[in-house]
Amino acid sequence: MKSSGAKSPQAERLMALVAIAFLLFCPPLIIVVDRLPSFNIGWLPLYLFCAWATVIGLAAWLMERRAGR
Repeated sequence: MKSSGAKSPQAERLMALVAIAFLLFCPPLIIVVDRLPSFNIGWLPLYLFCAWATVIGLAAWLMERRAGR
């Protein structure tokens, strides 16, 4: 049985992923992306789609590595 203070590397990676997701979707960063100069391109939907796809991809990669063991 593991001690309550020790965390597995997998749990640490998932906590890092949650921290990255919070940073990607924090309101100040979203406001900065929303105010970028646009040349008939809406940067906010593109940013949100790419950030969300990145978080989902990283989560799938981390969970697949775990299942492969």
